[in-house]
Amino acid sequence: MSNAPSTSGIQLRNRRGPLAETVELLSSMRFAIALFVVIIFAAIIGTIVQQSQPMPNYINQFGPFWFEVFDKLGLYAIYSSWWFVSMCALLVISTTLCVVHNTPKMLKDMRSWREKVREASLNNFHHKAVWQSPQSGAALAGQTAQRLGHAGYATRIIDKDGAILVSAKRGAGNKFGYIFAHSSIVIILVGGMLDSDLPIRLQQWLLGKTAFGGTGVIADIPAQHRLSVHNPTYRGSIALPEGTAGNTAILPRPDGALLQDLPFTIQLKKFDIDFYSTGMPKLFASHVTVRSNQSGKSVDAVIEVNKPLIFDGIAIYQSSFEDGGSKLKLVGHPMQGTASTPFTMTGEVNGTSKLNDEYTVEWSDFRPFNVENIGDQAQDARGVAKGEALNESFARSLDKQLGSAAKTAHNKDLKNVGPSVQYKLRDKNGQAREYQNYMQPVTMEGDTVFLAGVRANPSDPFSYLRIPADDEHSVREWMRLRAALQDPALRRKAAERYAARAMPQAKAGEALRSQLEQSALKGLEIFAGNEQGAGFFAISRFLEKVPQAEQTKAAEIFLKILNGSMWELWQAAREQDNKAPAAADEAHGRFLQLATNALSDSFFYGAPVYLQLDEFTQIKASVFQVTRSPGKTIVYIGCLLLVLGVFAMFYIRERRVWVWIKEGAAGSEALMAMSTQRKTLDFEKEFKELKEKLPQSA
Repeated sequence: MSNAPSTSGIQLRNRRGPLAETVELLSSMRFAIALFVVIIFAAIIGTIVQQSQPMPNYINQFGPFWFEVFDKLGLYAIYSSWWFVSMCALLVISTTLCVVHNTPKMLKDMRSWREKVREASLNNFHHKAVWQSPQSGAALAGQTAQRLGHAGYATRIIDKDGAILVSAKRGAGNKFGYIFAHSSIVIILVGGMLDSDLPIRLQQWLLGKTAFGGTGVIADIPAQHRLSVHNPTYRGSIALPEGTAGNTAILPRPDGALLQDLPFTIQLKKFDIDFYSTGMPKLFASHVTVRSNQSGKSVDAVIEVNKPLIFDGIAIYQSSFEDGGSKLKLVGHPMQGTASTPFTMTGEVNGTSKLNDEYTVEWSDFRPFNVENIGDQAQDARGVAKGEALNESFARSLDKQLGSAAKTAHNKDLKNVGPSVQYKLRDKNGQAREYQNYMQPVTMEGDTVFLAGVRANPSDPFSYLRIPADDEHSVREWMRLRAALQDPALRRKAAERYAARAMPQAKAGEALRSQLEQSALKGLEIFAGNEQGAGFFAISRFLEKVPQAEQTKAAEIFLKILNGSMWELWQAAREQDNKAPAAADEAHGRFLQLATNALSDSFFYGAPVYLQLDEFTQIKASVFQVTRSPGKTIVYIGCLLLVLGVFAMFYIRERRVWVWIKEGAAGSEALMAMSTQRKTLDFEKEFKELKEKLPQSA
């Protein structure tokens, strides 16, 4: 009796062959469900794997082999890959055919009164009732139709084979649930494909548009890398420093970027930003003027997060913010050789500066303030004292990590540690390392240090060299000591002075003093660097030659000699620069200890210079997301239909009631039967009510 939707496909009449089998497969509900499941799994992959990231990020994450495999599968831009788009298109076709195949039958069934039933078939229903009435058949039929109408049923009275059939139906709109729900899938997919990457892909395939992978002025980039202002859909970004204007958005692609010409020009007049105490942005807003390139009309507006400006059907969102080319002045300190004379250098964020014949500086970012957790950190490898076990001292350098800027504290102590600059040093072979240096010293674990961060890969966290601040809160004394360590003459002078200070009785111990002098010189030379490395790492390799049972004692002696030699080296360097000797007190002793640790770590810093920020002029920039999405309204309509369809399928229950009335000896006899697609407790209750109500006398 039910006319449920068919799960099989459309069968072409009088034709059996590849075409008929293909149509039947595509229109099969099973095929549509299988496609839907595959698309769901693909969407899960697209959620797990970050989409449209720079290719080096994927190589670092997955390795060269799996990078190639995933690249062939299109997992880095899965929603625009040919196979994902093809499956979506097949799902649209399949679901459309399913709807076309089943909708006419459903509409016919909704209109149908199912009047072809017979008395015998009604007797086979599970839910049935029989009663007799003194009324005539016509009167009973009218009364029954009226009572069913009061119960919410649509009724029809039919003369049938000498009897009267009252056919009633309720909830026939349940069928709209299937139609709406399946139609919504088609509508949502079509709207989503309109707003997807597919239109841009089609322009690349058909119109020869290619991504631009180089650098240069936007206005000079050729037309094959640009999309027309009439492009139906796009989602790009445009970054504007304060006081500038632009009319070209950037659409990132896996192999570069496409340029989207906009039908208007955005001018950023002012950018406001406010922060929480944690350093997170609290509010940022852009004061802009948008002017149409065609009509010349302009609009002044303030664009905030979640408060976009809609102009000529294009949405302009406040996406983020960045540096707009801040002007920087820095002081460079040599980190190699015996030179220690600082030099000045200027730069501009997002620009480059030539350091020397070997290196170029690429200025990445500037932050006017940094809120860091610099509470009472647990003691880490950077603070190991020289009197502790040697293996603890060497642990810092063996893993080739400089340490974190600030570890998580038990009691948070968030403080603004001042400006920082971020840049890359690129050599003539194209290899680069990234650095982040703080302008002001910070106090960590009771020590005042300058933080100099370094990382080899963009996906890695920064490791930090901690340069101790001197009495003038500068790095000059540490730089003086670093240069002295590389000077053989000063190392020799320091060894002589240490031996003379340790053994002032020259006549009685000339041989011992000479031996001590050679040991001190050897220690300074190993620490300064040799074929075994440098710093504590080189010392550990040297002491491996000592029998294991004597290594601890030898290490203690070696470190004691090294500490004394480093002190004399520092004093010799100050004397060479016409500086008075440093006072032999606890503060300077602690400085020397931290300086020695930093010198050992500096060999992993990997930079020929340390660039310290001296002055800056900040220029802020706002990043807007510019979106044209004609499919958005279509998707909203599809979502509305989906809600209506789900509501209809789950909350509207179709019920059918037939009452077969025939004349009897003393009036008339009635046979009632009732059916539904889903038998629930409510259905049982309704059947019981009708069973009691319909036989009642008027």
